[in-house]
Amino acid sequence: MNVTPDLDARFREAALREGLVDVRFDVLDSPIGDLFVAATERGLCRISFWPEGMEDSLALTFGPRVLRAPLDDVRRELAEYFDGERREFDLPLDLRVAPFPAEVLAELARVPYGRTDTYGALAAKVGRPKAARAVGTVMNRNPIPIVLPCHRILGANGSLTGYAGGLDVKLRLLQHEGAMLA
Repeated sequence: MNVTPDLDARFREAALREGLVDVRFDVLDSPIGDLFVAATERGLCRISFWPEGMEDSLALTFGPRVLRAPLDDVRRELAEYFDGERREFDLPLDLRVAPFPAEVLAELARVPYGRTDTYGALAAKVGRPKAARAVGTVMNRNPIPIVLPCHRILGANGSLTGYAGGLDVKLRLLQHEGAMLA
């Protein structure tokens, strides 16, 4: 049986309208490659540089009813960011993390556009000055990179260190924001 694009769109709209979806996702084009984005009713819950396997991951964390559907607000704000028209995101977030990562991610969100900080400084800001490695682990597992700007966190000597999207993407994001020269 073939389903027309119109009928498919109507089914998706009805599922969303009737509350039959735990989490919805889309894949967006960006200057740094495809971005897998997902949101629940509470807010943006994932951005990933690697779409493979993300649907299963979403189902395990947020519930089995996963549906591909446009996320226009996420698409718009990310496009504005990449076009240089947005420096802060206004998207509601659905962070389901333990207390320490939540504290670190909240502090991370305060690192301004075009500025950088270090893992150690971030650890100190959350009252755990000797926890730079633990902060690094939180950055590595950040469920919403770019919006929660872990690309702005550098090693103690100012070096680029690990990034889920790759160090080339981290560098490009920092250059985009004017935080690092080419």
